[in-house]
Amino acid sequence: MNIVVSDFVKGAQSAEGIVVIIDVFRAFSVACYCLARAPKQIIAVGEVEQALALKTTRPETLLIGEREGKKLPGFDFGNSPTELASQALADKYIAHTTHAGTQGLVNAHKADKVLTGALVNARATADYIRSLNPEVVTLVRMGWKAEENTDEDDVCAQYLRCLLQDEPCEPAAIKPQLLASPCAERFLDPEQPWNPESDLHLCLDIDRFDFPVEAIIRQDGSAELRRAV
Repeated sequence: MNIVVSDFVKGAQSAEGIVVIIDVFRAFSVACYCLARAPKQIIAVGEVEQALALKTTRPETLLIGEREGKKLPGFDFGNSPTELASQALADKYIAHTTHAGTQGLVNAHKADKVLTGALVNARATADYIRSLNPEVVTLVRMGWKAEENTDEDDVCAQYLRCLLQDEPCEPAAIKPQLLASPCAERFLDPEQPWNPESDLHLCLDIDRFDFPVEAIIRQDGSAELRRAV
């Protein structure tokens, strides 16, 4: 298994094989918390207008999204697992757009299969990939606004690589490492209530979920997020 690590939208566009688009803070942690509550459908889109159009077509659709970390005007929820972890999402339709993670999904045009990457389901993701026995796996770190590398996405890529190569891993060391990272500071800043501290802990609940998440690319360029089987 050849494991390639790349970054941002450009990395997603060139990624081949089984592609994992990584966004720990917070897009693909949010995806897991949503899927755990059995929604009818989650559609990830790159543009705000696409999400709004989905709601126009199906008014009961819940809109989840952010730009600059803040909930978008007219949206039901921000990109926050705290907001979503206790919501009754069973049988709901959801449209999701973020500054980084969803941009990677909708740009992974060369992939054989696209998966989301987060620490909350990293082991399940790695186990699923290993069951497929692919020749190439590309780990795409989306970082902050798909422009700057972040410690949490870098660490998630390292953890996935370790699991895929069946090397010794120390998941218990990941949370303390990232709690001390500058990338965690926005969740500890009382002047940024859109980044609650509880989000930090929910995103760093390592291997909480036992399912991988696949992004099924649709004809309109959006991606439906499902538990991979």
